[in-house]
Amino acid sequence: MRVVMRDDATLKQIGQVITLIENKGYQPFVVKDDKVTTICVPSIQDEKLFDEVMQIQGVKEALPFSKPYRLVSREFNASDTVIDVGDVPVGGKEIVLMAGPCAVESKEQLFTTAESVKKAGAKILRGGAFKPRTSPYSFQGLKEEGLKLLREAGREFDLKIVTEIVSPGDVELIAGYADILQVGARNMQNFSLLEQLGKIAKPVLLKRGMMCTIEEMLMSAEYIAAGGNPNVILCERGIRTFERHMRNTLDISAVPALKELSHLPIIVDPSHASGNDRYVPALALAGIAAGADGLIIEVHSCREEALCDGKQSLEPETFAALVEQLKRVAAAVNRKL
Repeated sequence: MRVVMRDDATLKQIGQVITLIENKGYQPFVVKDDKVTTICVPSIQDEKLFDEVMQIQGVKEALPFSKPYRLVSREFNASDTVIDVGDVPVGGKEIVLMAGPCAVESKEQLFTTAESVKKAGAKILRGGAFKPRTSPYSFQGLKEEGLKLLREAGREFDLKIVTEIVSPGDVELIAGYADILQVGARNMQNFSLLEQLGKIAKPVLLKRGMMCTIEEMLMSAEYIAAGGNPNVILCERGIRTFERHMRNTLDISAVPALKELSHLPIIVDPSHASGNDRYVPALALAGIAAGADGLIIEVHSCREEALCDGKQSLEPETFAALVEQLKRVAAAVNRKL
């Protein structure tokens, strides 16, 4: 249920609606958009309560949600959400760059890459400490030692940290080091993990599953928001199609679609979408032109020696040149980088 208050509704009248809903055993969510206050309760299907709410002076209308995802929908919040990652906003007019290696391999590798992406314009350092891999024999990450190196690099170069979480049991550990917890494509529908992430206050970067629809992605975001954590950043990273020329197929149409359906910020991952560094710049430019709020790009100081995804990683010089191109596209769509 969405209760839309009149423009001239008083705080007392808003409080009466909230109290009525709470007395029925529901948890209301309140959103203010300019002069309008909307009180939302995702789980209510009680028609009697609709009638009771409408009796309160100051209520304009009480409506059901039209979509199964509610808290992340435009019905819940018509304005774009800007998520503050410390002093770095994700969403809004400014485009944010997240960059770094697929995996943390060593201090030298991480620090060299971090220094280069910071100089080029990135504000968030990406790097995997826990690496879920297709093969059990592939490099699985440095785990907590990798988290420590990420935190150290973040402090050294004034970068925020985003890193992947795989297990629900690791939420507290990783939240102690990272500024953003990333849910990878394979875990987008790991509902036990999503429920745990709903209990923390830190931002979550939710990647689209490789064979998941836009609605399924938004329903996964709803799990996190319904758990109490509204700080969700959506990420389009390519989906699996019949095309084999690239690692995945970047669904560029998902960017404007998600912008229409949801108030959450959306970023694009051209590295995993292409699987090949040759195509990363073009896909990155297309993502910004389509309306993405940011990019997450793999950069490696020595990609030939990378233990993970070296083929899709950009060299620092290539990344720096790409940023200059991105600035021009951002300006063309009335954004800044």
